[in-house]
Amino acid sequence: MKIKLEKPELIDMLQKTIAAATIAIGAAGSNVEARDQIRIVGSSTVFPFSTAVAEQFGKTTSFKTPVVESTGSGGGMKLFCSGVGARHPDITNASRRIKSSEFKKCTSKGINITEVKIGFDGIVLANSKKIKKLNISKKQIFQALAKRVPVNGALVDNPYRKWSDIDKTLPNTKIEVLGPPPTSGTRDAFVELAMEGGAKKFPMLSSMRKKDKKAFQRVAHEIREDGAFIEAGENDNLIVQKLEANPDAIGIFGFSFLDQNADKIQGAIVNNVLPTFENIAGGKYGVSRSLYFYVKQQHVGVIPGIQEFVAEFTNEGTWGEDGYLVDKGLIPLPREDRATVKRLATSLAQLSM
Repeated sequence: MKIKLEKPELIDMLQKTIAAATIAIGAAGSNVEARDQIRIVGSSTVFPFSTAVAEQFGKTTSFKTPVVESTGSGGGMKLFCSGVGARHPDITNASRRIKSSEFKKCTSKGINITEVKIGFDGIVLANSKKIKKLNISKKQIFQALAKRVPVNGALVDNPYRKWSDIDKTLPNTKIEVLGPPPTSGTRDAFVELAMEGGAKKFPMLSSMRKKDKKAFQRVAHEIREDGAFIEAGENDNLIVQKLEANPDAIGIFGFSFLDQNADKIQGAIVNNVLPTFENIAGGKYGVSRSLYFYVKQQHVGVIPGIQEFVAEFTNEGTWGEDGYLVDKGLIPLPREDRATVKRLATSLAQLSM
């Protein structure tokens, strides 16, 4: 008997059957049972939002509460794109859009992806409320944290030890900034939005950018390694604790963590704009980015509850202006954008790049 596969529903059924067989074979080969619980990895910034949705999903449906791990955006993509099967995650969170290199790795493993943009977040520089709020420009951020900076027309190893070495209006304390590692989406967005933005203010680097963009990005993205910048891991809560213990230190993390710890820490004014919900949503705050999660289509219908989890996340009561994620610090997409993203997400539209 021959089966004609012209109909999309038959093709979809065959794809899911193959995916189910792949997961079952993978599980058998590794001596583990096929999962009945969604596994989510990725961004530490998206982690509290994803965890809140997972907990609500577990309480209000017959599905098990998904397991959510904070691995960083880059680490999550690496795990997500490593293959199809029960030992590989179903969803990865990201505080930046998937890179073309990551997309190619996923497709090379036979993975089809649905992209879900969930909202916005600002990247803040914050310090303890015990001392004065920092007021700084992107140019000064670059001068404080870049490995090499322009001085008297030459590019030299960063000579600045105190904030006041950069500008007398800045604190007379040593530069000590706690920030995310290279695997973090927050780090990626910070160097692109803040460091690049500051580097462009120097005529010699602006000229370099026009002639050789890659050379410019190497300078703009390279963080100093002499102790002024301290990689503090993927746990933003630990950075908050360290800021409490050391009032002179500055921390870099997402707005949601500032919002949740507003009784202890305060956000720096950057380019004369405070990091507030309204300023980030209105596009006035210049260090903000979009947040995402990505779904592995081959696991839908095989690992129970994935499509239903997507529906819960994109429900107005979850991510809308009055949704419970706003209480966690999520800055929602405009209403029309939410409607479009929801339609694409719940229909599991395939991402192409």
